[in-house]
Amino acid sequence: MLPTDPRIRAYTDDHIRTLLAELQERGKKFGLLFPSADIDHTLDGRVLVRFNTAPASTLLNLLTLLLHADRERNTPCDS
Repeated sequence: MLPTDPRIRAYTDDHIRTLLAELQERGKKFGLLFPSADIDHTLDGRVLVRFNTAPASTLLNLLTLLLHADRERNTPCDS
């Protein structure tokens, strides 16, 4: 998802907080910690996440990668 994707405007602070909690939980499985990740502020109707003021799309993209990695990790090999 791009930062300019109009769907990003539908995410509220509460949505982003929930997604940040999920990121923290899913990241632990892979040794990824995001201790300073939090909501920063809203710019032009888009919630920014405190990854050096990254857009919420960065959070969504990280979650997508972690979900994909988790699925790959839990899929049995066809050997």
